[in-house]
Amino acid sequence: MKPESLSSRPTSRLPREESLGYQVNHLARLLERALRLRIEEHGVVPGQFAQLLALYEQDGLTQRELCERVQIEQPTMAYTLQRMERDGLVHRVPDPHDRRQAKVLLSDRARELQEPLVAAAGEVNDLATRGLDVPEVAALLGTITRLIENLESIGRS
Repeated sequence: MKPESLSSRPTSRLPREESLGYQVNHLARLLERALRLRIEEHGVVPGQFAQLLALYEQDGLTQRELCERVQIEQPTMAYTLQRMERDGLVHRVPDPHDRRQAKVLLSDRARELQEPLVAAAGEVNDLATRGLDVPEVAALLGTITRLIENLESIGRS
C-alpha cells in the first residue's frame, strides 16, 4: 500500500504539527537558539557559523564559492563577511590568479575558535538527538539530505 502523500490531504487545513515546512523551520530556530547560547561568548553569531564551517573545511574560498557552499545570496554574504571582518574572524586578500576576486581567509582568532565552536555545535547536535541511537541519527540525516536534494533540484531542469 502506497503511503498517503502530504499534498493529497485537504488544503483547507494544515495543522502545524503536520506541516513539514513549519516543523523544520521551528526545529531550525530552536537549533539556532541553542547554538547562539553556546557561541556568543566567543563573539560569534549563528549567521556566521556556516561560513566558518565552510572555511574550516577549505580556507581561502572566494565570496562566490562561499555563497554556493552555504546557499546564501551574494548581498547577504557580502554583509556577513563585512561583519566577520569587523569581528576579526576573516580577512580578504586578492586572488593571485584573478585580481578581480578576493580570497576569504580565516584569521588567527577564528582558527583558535575552531575547537570550541565545533564542540558547541556537537553539544547542540547531541542535545537535539538525545534518545536516538546511531542508526536513527544516520537515517534522519539521510532523510534530511534527500529532502534538501529534492528541493535544490527544483529549477535545475
